[in-house]
Amino acid sequence: MTPKKILRRPQPDTTPAWGQNLPPLLRRLYAARGITSDEQLSYTLKSLASPMELRGIDRAVELLAEAIGQQQRVLVLGDFDADGATSTAVAMLGLSMLGLQSVDFRVPSRFADGYGLTPGIIERLRDEGELPDLLVTVDNGISAIEGVKAARDMGMKVIVTDHHLAGDTLPEADAIVNPNQPGCPFLSKNAAGVGVMFYVLTALRKHLREQSLLPQPEPNLGALLDLVALGTVADVVPLDHNNRIFVEQGLRRIRQGEARPGILALLEVAGRDHTAISSTDLGFVVGPRLNAAGRLDDMSIGIACLLADSPDEARRLARELDTFNRERRTIEKDMKAQAQDLLASMSLDLEGLPWGLALFDPEWHQGVIGILAARIREQTNRPTIAFASDDNGEDIKGSARSIPGLHIRDVLAAVDARHPGMLKKYGGHAMAAGMTLAQSDLDAFSEAFDKVVRDTLVAADLEAAITTDGPLALDELRLETAVLLKRAGPWGQHFPEPIFDGEFRVVSQRVVGENHLKLVLQPFEGGGIIDGIAFNTGPEVPDYTRTGARVVYKPDANTFRGRTNLQLLVDYLEPLG
Repeated sequence: MTPKKILRRPQPDTTPAWGQNLPPLLRRLYAARGITSDEQLSYTLKSLASPMELRGIDRAVELLAEAIGQQQRVLVLGDFDADGATSTAVAMLGLSMLGLQSVDFRVPSRFADGYGLTPGIIERLRDEGELPDLLVTVDNGISAIEGVKAARDMGMKVIVTDHHLAGDTLPEADAIVNPNQPGCPFLSKNAAGVGVMFYVLTALRKHLREQSLLPQPEPNLGALLDLVALGTVADVVPLDHNNRIFVEQGLRRIRQGEARPGILALLEVAGRDHTAISSTDLGFVVGPRLNAAGRLDDMSIGIACLLADSPDEARRLARELDTFNRERRTIEKDMKAQAQDLLASMSLDLEGLPWGLALFDPEWHQGVIGILAARIREQTNRPTIAFASDDNGEDIKGSARSIPGLHIRDVLAAVDARHPGMLKKYGGHAMAAGMTLAQSDLDAFSEAFDKVVRDTLVAADLEAAITTDGPLALDELRLETAVLLKRAGPWGQHFPEPIFDGEFRVVSQRVVGENHLKLVLQPFEGGGIIDGIAFNTGPEVPDYTRTGARVVYKPDANTFRGRTNLQLLVDYLEPLG
């Protein structure tokens, strides 16, 4: 494992006045994550921010109510990631529940169309004779200046629902609903695209109810919260209070078996019990299988799985998505090996690497470069961009992943300002972004990217570190703690799952499976022995039985042959002394 600094999350100096009914461990963990009141741990739907605070939502509701009243043709234009897929499914299902009879969807091809609403998509709709009366974008559109113009020139009305950062110019849509557009007072700027669309539907339901136009019995939009939870977690948006409500409410529905058949089927093919899932399962089990369709083929397959009403049809599509995910893993493994060879060919040690890495191989797959960038980022602790060839043979598309303290979209904006025209297209978030440039400009871009990163960071920012919640006491190292923590979330981005560190005697160790390290541990201060496992450590590891180890871990409830015991999931370990 790459050496890391182990930092400990600051702990409150005093016992919090709130949370009197919580176990002391949870009060400590919540306080370290910025919780200051019991209200911030209330996950009822009544605690959600009001949709009416979203700028542009009144006009969007008017247009949608008009479409329902006149039974216009509505097209939902989605995106090819999990947030886009769940946003599309929520829009399709929700609008149908609220009385719209003619609603369909279209998802751009990652390979043929690129991201978002483009003039090419509008031209293809025209050629196919499929022009709708109203086009609704979900999880995209805020940067689609030309695409929106093309749609309106064809006579369509356009509603943009999005959550990405806005550029200097907004599209001239009939309505824009985006908490991150200028002048929007909505407090939860961290909403995923699926959350924004859900808010539009709740506002539309309110309007139809006030006009006595709501179908009876009144539709329960809460039935869509499993999809909202999945998209929110899979898009790795910060789990502020509002997003934690969405995720917790969705998890409750899934655990009760009241989820879409497609979500239950995706959990089933992954071997997960839906009654015991956590937000981690949405992010690392369901999300990747859904994303695999958009990465390797067509996200329409993933959306069809989410929309399936029949459990048998959902299982069939879930198996197809699982096959895509296995193929994606194989491609990713090969690409990572190639990237490591490329890094080695630079003849540089870690200290000699560029501060900003830009890597390209003409054989790399467009659909997997984002994951590859993340893997290289984890290995080097450098902001990383992985590039793949565009279909036109002249351009390359890049997917960037950043490190804490570096806003990657701002870095790209700085490169663009210093070198106008080099970046043909770019956009994204603080931690992830995408871009297109001419292959002939790669060397110049790599130099410019590294320069901006060096101007932004200091050397200490490149030191790999892992932040923990400190040690668990001996009486907390038990199965009940693992169960408590799993249900205490929802955990996620900016509300991290608890992770602990401690020093252990290593009773035994052995490599199992594909380079996983199986451990038997015992705290130095006493107590019983505990199983542990560290995944993907490689075949050559130190003999920790001689030295003992400092271990960074998460308590987990591991069931094997009908028995459930405490197991430590080891994120990092290093020899003592």
